[in-house]
Amino acid sequence: MLSALAARLSHLKGRRRLALGVLLGVVAAGALPPLYLVPLLIPAFVGLVWLMDGATTRSAAFGLGWAFGAGYFLAGLYWVGIAMTVDFAAFWWFLPIAVGGLSVGLAIFTGGATLAAWSLGWHGPGRIFLLTAAWLTAEWLRSWVLTGFPWNLVGSVWSFSDIMLQPAALGGVWLLSVLTLLAATAPATLIDRGVGLRRWGVTIAAYGLLLLAAAGGSLRLGFAPPTGEPAVPDLRLRIVQPNIAQETKWQRELRLQHLRDQATLSMSPGWEEITHVIWPETAVPFLLDRDSDLLDELGQLARPGTVFLFGAPLRNSEADDSRGPDTLVYNSVLALQQNGEIAARYDKFHLVPFGEYVPFRGLFGMDKITGGRRDFTPGPGLRTLEIPGLPAVGPLVCYEVIFSGRVVADIRPNWLLNLTNDAWFGTSSGPHQHFATARLRAVEEGLPLVRAANTGISAVIDPYGRTVVRLGLNSKGVIDAALPEPLTETPYASLGRWFLLPIILLLLIAGLLLGRPKKAPPAD
Repeated sequence: MLSALAARLSHLKGRRRLALGVLLGVVAAGALPPLYLVPLLIPAFVGLVWLMDGATTRSAAFGLGWAFGAGYFLAGLYWVGIAMTVDFAAFWWFLPIAVGGLSVGLAIFTGGATLAAWSLGWHGPGRIFLLTAAWLTAEWLRSWVLTGFPWNLVGSVWSFSDIMLQPAALGGVWLLSVLTLLAATAPATLIDRGVGLRRWGVTIAAYGLLLLAAAGGSLRLGFAPPTGEPAVPDLRLRIVQPNIAQETKWQRELRLQHLRDQATLSMSPGWEEITHVIWPETAVPFLLDRDSDLLDELGQLARPGTVFLFGAPLRNSEADDSRGPDTLVYNSVLALQQNGEIAARYDKFHLVPFGEYVPFRGLFGMDKITGGRRDFTPGPGLRTLEIPGLPAVGPLVCYEVIFSGRVVADIRPNWLLNLTNDAWFGTSSGPHQHFATARLRAVEEGLPLVRAANTGISAVIDPYGRTVVRLGLNSKGVIDAALPEPLTETPYASLGRWFLLPIILLLLIAGLLLGRPKKAPPAD
């Protein structure tokens, strides 16, 4: 039966092949947060392999991977379009471009992966290893090309499991992607010629590696202290989640009320024990560098020794003789003491295209989606901040947390702080996927991560990726928690993405050894 199905798929041509490729990509997206239907990856990737078995030209091999990727990204990133509905009258026309354009653009990477794998020798069980190597390379490339967008890497499908997250401490999300892709594609070899263990060999090996990873993760957690322990002494955090709708967040007549609501939440029962209060990204919707009175008023909220950490836009004016004064606007994180003094500042450096700045502005003729006509200016880069009463912290604003291996400055912090505003994306999959990515970064770096999100999901995550405490999506309230202690530097934190090179080489060697040479592909 499997052989008949494989033969039928491999003989599909033209639009039917591409349509099925798109459908299989949509199926694969069902494994992503928040659904986590991981078994769906097996029919999706097995179907992709069997369709590729029938590819006879380079364009067919590329087109199939592109179609699969288009379906995968369209189903996994549909929520990007919800941001356009916040000001639908102004940005309705950009919604299909944002979702469709992003999906088909990212699909170029998956098309390149299938083309590369097919070109290297698409025969025998070796094709499974070649596809995994090529797919992993494509995921790495899209993590930095054109500023990068490594959202929904295949390894992120395990974010629901504390046990399965643990291998990320060794090889990051990339190791999880390798294990997942091998397990998802290996059953395609069951229709290959051979009997007994020879036919089942690749599948047994792939699932053996997955079980080994699970056993290792279970063992690591078995020797770990209880969730959230040990904690930094004499430190009590309060994370404020105001749950302010994006439609009203920047309305001039409501901005002061939003601040008062956050202040009221901050000083709710238990306030006397709090040493540090954390508000989300752009929680203060005013330019504080232009409003010293407001800065002083905010400082009065704090008791002696208490520090407020929050996001706010800031402006700096720099004179340029050739152009005159230019005003630079930053998306910043501030640490504010009782006297209104800014104890530390971090400026977001990895800005969201079209959200915080418009690339090729003359071509698109549009303003950025966030408020204000002026583009944000990128900060100088990752920093480790020293804040009174706190261990050294690595701040990350919004999607800066999605870049594996690029969340820690040269001076290693003791914890990570992620301020974000996912209100743009409502109750969609987006906030869940963002939260899952934050958990992966904690495991990779061996650092606790504190997350303050306007509408959720706010949480404290320990260095094993376990959620100590959280406040769900679209809830209003506070989280009071201790700050977990960090672990010693993990292997992945030491090696970073250098881990990828030997893994890709091993996969290529296995693919070439287990594959069978084929004739040169015909010209397209």
